[in-house]
Amino acid sequence: MKEHQSFMQLALAEANKALTANEFPVGCVIVSNNEVVASGHRANSRNANELDHAEIVTLRQLLAAQPDINCASLIVYSTMEPCLMCYATLLLNGVRTIAYGYEDAMGGGTNLDLAKLNPLYQDIQVELIPGLLRKESLALFKRFFANPENDYWRDSLLADYTINQPG
Repeated sequence: MKEHQSFMQLALAEANKALTANEFPVGCVIVSNNEVVASGHRANSRNANELDHAEIVTLRQLLAAQPDINCASLIVYSTMEPCLMCYATLLLNGVRTIAYGYEDAMGGGTNLDLAKLNPLYQDIQVELIPGLLRKESLALFKRFFANPENDYWRDSLLADYTINQPG
């Protein structure tokens, strides 16, 4: 568990970079054989660009640098539960272990029952490690939603849920 926490600390550092830039504070680190092989954070949330999620940005970076990497051996650490787009992208690229800090009460994709989907997804077995350093991740999202300059998802279920979470 300590090693998982160490890698999540690195994802939190990436999320802090995003927050400093007034971006949605999702940070991501991808690990192979106990070594970080890629890291990144959310970009373009201020422009409501829904393509540059931290997991997608980081996975693109990894696959550009190491196109032949065995994705089944990877562990993805993210400060927020992957949304449906990111979750499906990780799964389709072969990732089978995902750790995250804070649950996405509005758009999280990890509760999707893969067995009820089409054959492409039905046999995928994924290990989820939820709530890893949740308190630290939550603090970043609270800071984001408390800043009046940030209007990304401002009046959403996620914002209300986050603001009302105990510290």
